Amino acid sequence: MFERKKIGIMGGSFNPIHNGHLIMAENARIQYNLDKVWFMPNGNPPHKDLSGMPDGETRCRMTLLAISDNPYFELSRHEIDKKEVSYTYASLGSLKKKHPNVDFYYIMGGDSVYNFKHWVHPEIIAGLCTILAAPREEIHDDKLKAAVKELWDKYRADIRIIDIPSFDVSSFLIRERIQTNLPIKYLVPAKVEQYIRENKLYENRTGE
Repeated sequence: MFERKKIGIMGGSFNPIHNGHLIMAENARIQYNLDKVWFMPNGNPPHKDLSGMPDGETRCRMTLLAISDNPYFELSRHEIDKKEVSYTYASLGSLKKKHPNVDFYYIMGGDSVYNFKHWVHPEIIAGLCTILAAPREEIHDDKLKAAVKELWDKYRADIRIIDIPSFDVSSFLIRERIQTNLPIKYLVPAKVEQYIRENKLYENRTGE
């Protein structure tokens, strides 16, 4: 009999990965006693314009650099190696078949809770994982609680809140700062900043 594992899934384009992603993942891991957090870069996401975005290998490399000093973080190439469009419900379904002894926890920003009902097959996602949501400052507790209740009533989605210190940063903000010659120190891991500078990433790009 295999011991069940608790694995967090941190999905995203990671364009680029930043300290906000790492803070969210680490707080989710500690608060919900996860064995590991798998960082899963999107390969061909349905809702993103890939024009101007660094290729998958570049984003994987930045992700590896960002998580290299945390033994609980791992890179998952599950989506990046696929040519077809990556849907969360399909990825979770595939991972569940491959790892039947794992309980998956999908980590997302609190703002994604409001869009969750517009995702492809939210009812399937809800049946495959527990959702861990990190609220942003601008999201009021009552509003978030109402959204969580609505998704429970509609899909039986088990959504739990991550207690997380305030750190308001986004990949868009980092790309914008690079394009306007503003510093990104302390917004991304030092190794990621070095990689971005050495490879001149985002200097003339606006990829989403």
